Amino acid sequence: MAVCCDLEADINGEETFLLDKKIICSFSGRLSKLFGKSTGANRNKVIFNDFPGGAENFELISRFCYNNGEIDINPSNISLLYSAAEFMEMSKSVSGNCNLLEKTKKCIEELGYWTWPDLLVALKHCQEMQQVGTSSGILEKCLDSIVGRLAITSEASPCASTSSPDSSGLRLSCDTRSTESLKNSFSRANWWFEDLSVLSPNLVEMLVKSMVSRKYNQVIISRFLLYYQKSKFFTASSDEKRQVLEIVIDGLYTLDPSCISCKSLFGILRVVMNLNISKSSRNKLECMIGSQMDQATLDNLLIPSPYGTSYLYDVNLVLRFLKAFLCEGGWRLSPTRMRKVASLMDLYIAEVAPDPFLRLSKFLALVVALPDSARDCWDELYHAIDVYLEGCLKKKK
Repeated sequence: MAVCCDLEADINGEETFLLDKKIICSFSGRLSKLFGKSTGANRNKVIFNDFPGGAENFELISRFCYNNGEIDINPSNISLLYSAAEFMEMSKSVSGNCNLLEKTKKCIEELGYWTWPDLLVALKHCQEMQQVGTSSGILEKCLDSIVGRLAITSEASPCASTSSPDSSGLRLSCDTRSTESLKNSFSRANWWFEDLSVLSPNLVEMLVKSMVSRKYNQVIISRFLLYYQKSKFFTASSDEKRQVLEIVIDGLYTLDPSCISCKSLFGILRVVMNLNISKSSRNKLECMIGSQMDQATLDNLLIPSPYGTSYLYDVNLVLRFLKAFLCEGGWRLSPTRMRKVASLMDLYIAEVAPDPFLRLSKFLALVVALPDSARDCWDELYHAIDVYLEGCLKKKK
């Protein structure tokens, strides 16, 4: 069959292709509408400024057309081919059963049977397309399949293989008497952390939402978020660190408070101090810390005051923690928890009392922050008040 070059296609300004108009239009509804009825020997030209996947992907679908509808669809190109097929309207109404859109859809329907490495490859390419502002249409399905695979392996056994859910080493049972199994239970639960730590913050946000909706183990989700934050910080810029922290904090906020330790939250806070994260994320972090105030230590609370202030420690921050503890605690505020926080606050007040720059209004706010019923003994608080008053008298002299 003779092939002519009567159609010129400029793809995103990257490359120009010379094509046989009749062949291309027989597979593309979009081009068929433009040139299907054109006659004559004149060459036509089409310019695409937003072709998904650029010139490299256009070459793939051109090969599909010239090869009479045959192409190797695999995890590394399925998202690109699917997007291009939608863009070019390569549907059944144009080329019958031999159409790219139906072929890619069929492959997408089989995502549940893909191996773990294949899912990661497909997800990586979906992420690349999202970063350049192109939606592949299969991102959500790929993430859902990954979460489903994790849920299955998690339910199957706490002794699942550390390599992947597709490994022949996946065991559906284990010897509960084995101390080695118990010792390595966490490492076996987090085998996927490194694989998914390459995801962008936006995809991690989608991943966590999907995992929560699937009722995945929230302790493991919280550990993954902390792992993700640390792994990303090695090479991230300040803006990237801020974005990662906001996603991590927002993700942790959706989990049950018991799934993350107070120590870990204060660790995040120390990092946040040097980054200008959103007010919403900062408030969420403070609320999470406040709800676990009874687990904090004095060292946790001795946070330096913000730049530009004269007093030694950030009293305002501690007051916000206390407010969150009283407001967010709700029915969980047992007398035991209240006494723990009262004892902690007495130590804190004694520590900040000698600060000559601490205003009276702030000191009084600390003293009256908790209800009277929170304390069995007032001796330490009275002593701190004496120290503060002595300091005030010295300043006047």
